[in-house]
Order: sequence, then structure tokens, then C-alpha cells
Amino acid sequence: MTFALPLAFSLLPLPLLVRLLPSARRGGGGWVQVPPSLAGRLPGGSDGGLARTVGLAPLVLLWLLLVTALAGPQILSTTALLPASGRDIILALDLSGSMEKEDFDLDGQPISRLDAVKRVAKAFITRRTGDRVGLVVFGDKAYVASPLTFDLAATAQAIEEAAIGVSGRSTSIGDGLGLTLKRLQESDSPARVVVLLSDGVSTAGSVPPREVGALAARMGVTVHTIALGPKDLETDPKARDAVDVATLRDIAETSGGTLFRVKTLADLVSVAKAIDDLEPSLSERPPLAVQRNYWTVPAALALVLCLILMATNGRRT
Repeated sequence: MTFALPLAFSLLPLPLLVRLLPSARRGGGGWVQVPPSLAGRLPGGSDGGLARTVGLAPLVLLWLLLVTALAGPQILSTTALLPASGRDIILALDLSGSMEKEDFDLDGQPISRLDAVKRVAKAFITRRTGDRVGLVVFGDKAYVASPLTFDLAATAQAIEEAAIGVSGRSTSIGDGLGLTLKRLQESDSPARVVVLLSDGVSTAGSVPPREVGALAARMGVTVHTIALGPKDLETDPKARDAVDVATLRDIAETSGGTLFRVKTLADLVSVAKAIDDLEPSLSERPPLAVQRNYWTVPAALALVLCLILMATNGRRT
């Protein structure tokens, strides 16, 4: 604890100094003689006075509280610096039928692509303190599963509840990215980011993905794309359920983003860390020092004590 005006404590001996000062000589001015019984009831009477009525200790305590309040006690504390507007990030998640394929490994057990994405995406989102995060899912159609919000837990819960089939079993990358950009168009954040994850080829929707990527560039929205799955059309054009790496690369490069190729769960974890490095949270700053003033505490106690002393003195006189 520190004090805004520590010199105020030099006033503590003031009542004692006043008491030690020699009494003023009575001059020849006018004075009034009153009966002893009445004089005892006056504050300066020979038989009365507040000190004799309530004792010296409460008055000393009252003076100490008043001086302490004047000194301005304060405590320096730190608080996390949360910007009013950090990055706006929307995760665009492919929920097509191929996401149920169990070709990811977790502790020796196969898990589906969607389960792998859920584990990593939830951890990624909960680290975005200070940013607004949202979720768009797409299959045949696209819809907003979680609007942009500072409530990271709500978005993480929306990811956990995402299920294959709710938006159809085909893949409409253009519609998913288009809806995401529509949401970000209303944002005035200085940094708007899309993390687009797909494991297939765009087979549905009315908007070509590359055109939407160009729109993102014109809007100033950065799109990072994640090509998920062990096979892709570039290396195995005839493979079934292979991811269209070329389209996802074109979207990312056009908007100034980065393409990430993910074949294993370890790759997916590394991608989340890489995106954190590319898009550092604006809240990752030194803690903000805040002075909290507590002068009202001794002032309130002094007021309560003063009222008690006045009531006590009134009853005794």
C-alpha cells in the first residue's frame, strides 16, 4: 500500500501541539458569567468537554482516520490489458460427409477428422483472449454456428456441438467463405481473419471459391486455409475424398494468407501454433498497472465514529 499524500501524516501531532500552546491571556473584552451548572454543559466548560465525556482514545482514533483519509491510501494492482477491439477471427469449418473418415491417430486409436479438428480448434480459440471469435460451418449450405463474440467459451461449445450432416454432406467452399466475409463486412476491427478448413473439393454452391478469395483480398480480410487429409489432388488426382490443395492455396495467397497442409494430428497442432504466431493476440501485452484508491474507507469509518461520539455525548449531557 502507498499513499498519494504521505506528508499528510505530519499533521498527526497537531492536536498535541495545540494543547501544549500557552492559553491566550484573557483580555479586557466583554464576557458573560453563567451559573456553574450551565457551564458544565458547554463544550469548553470546566466540568464538561467531549474528551471528558467519551474519553481520549476515540478522539485520537478519529483524528488518525481523518489524517489517513487525507493521505490517500492506494494500492497498485495489475490487470490484464484487454483491448476493446482486437482481431475478429472466424473459423470456417467444413462439415461435409468426408469429415467422418477415421484416418487420424490419437494415442494409437483412430479418430475422425472432425474429432481431431474439434480438439485443436477449441484449444486455439480459448487462447484468443481479447479477440472476437466466431464459427461458420458449411456443407451443401453454410450457416453461422456462433457469431463474433468475446465469449470464447460459447464459440468453443459451438465447435463441440458441430455435427456432420446439419449443413448437408457435400462441400461448398465458396458459400462457406462467402457467408464468413459477409459477417466480417460489418466489422470495424483493424484486423479481420478467416481460418478456412476443408478436406475435400468444392462440389456444391453457386459461388466459385477463387472469386470469393479475390473478394476477401479487396475487403482486406486475410484468409488462412487448412487442407486436411492424407491425400490431395495434386499428388493423387484420382484419389477419392482428396483435398483440393490448389484451390485452397489460391484463396490463401490471393488474400495474403497462408496455406497449411495437414495430414496428421501433430500437423494440426502445429498449424494452430503457427496461426497464433501469424496472428498474435492483441491482448498479449504487459499487464496494465492500476492505482486503486481507498481513502473512502478511513473517511467512512471516521464519519461513523463521529456520529457515535456525538450520540454518546448527547446522551451524557
